[in-house]
Amino acid sequence: MSANIKLIAGSSNLPLAKAIAENLRLPLAQTNFRRFADMEMFVEIMENVRGEDTFVIQPTSFPTNDSLMELLITIDALKRSSAKRITAVIPYYGYSRQDRKSSPRSPITAKLVANLITVAGANRVLTMDLHAGQIQGFFDIPVDNLYASPILVADIRNNMAIQGKMPSDLTIVSPDVGGVVRARALAKKLDADLAIIDKRREKAGESEVMNIIGDVQGRHCLLVDDMVDSAGTLCNAAKAMMTASAKTVSAYCTHGVFSDKAVERIDASQLVNVTCTDSIAATPEVAASTKIRQLSTAPLLAEAIARIGQDRSVSSLF
Repeated sequence: MSANIKLIAGSSNLPLAKAIAENLRLPLAQTNFRRFADMEMFVEIMENVRGEDTFVIQPTSFPTNDSLMELLITIDALKRSSAKRITAVIPYYGYSRQDRKSSPRSPITAKLVANLITVAGANRVLTMDLHAGQIQGFFDIPVDNLYASPILVADIRNNMAIQGKMPSDLTIVSPDVGGVVRARALAKKLDADLAIIDKRREKAGESEVMNIIGDVQGRHCLLVDDMVDSAGTLCNAAKAMMTASAKTVSAYCTHGVFSDKAVERIDASQLVNVTCTDSIAATPEVAASTKIRQLSTAPLLAEAIARIGQDRSVSSLF
């Protein structure tokens, strides 16, 4: 490992930052994060970073605005401290769902955030499973978008394989039409069937009607998505599939946002469990849930950081 690499942890997901540092066998740089009386943030780097390759580990998850501002201030502090290169390691990229104009006179906030990160002084971005691939084009600096699918596939095989073979009654399910490409890729790796949930809201204020494209009767169904936010769609899809005589329904996702009453909904749902990565730190409610599991992304992110630091290929990881 290059002696010139410095890891800086933001406060958004300290457990993940520590796990990445352990995998790289490097210490986290000493920093001073504090707030003034009016809640303005202040970040001070307590070590010399002049001429060094620096990596700021900070998912922009809840509270999104605070996490983002902390990332920008940290990048600025490193730039003004003469760091040679600054890589923003953003396992979860907040505002990624605002990647296009959804209505007249609406913003494209994912692009605005990309501009902010670039102007703050980042030379590179390392992220994971962007909600929309075109967000990479919003940046005028290199972006490495990692895929969590190898982690998810390994866990599915670990838990479901019988004598080294996947069960023949396994079906991968996309919770909406937009996630079909992701679900199909996973189904191909697992040699499993594919089904799609077609959701429609017939009237404002009424719950969505779920139509299932594909056969789920008597099958073990795995819902696959890039993120779970309120978990409403996920729980409704599970109910629809159990009504259609599925054997079991579980879910896998990269980013467990779990806002509002998501954990409560999942615990009360017909889902066997929901497995996500640790790209977003687990809240006490998530940690206490018997139905939610987290998989570590630290080895993957650590390997990507090492390769960037050594100017080696990141894409060859996949």
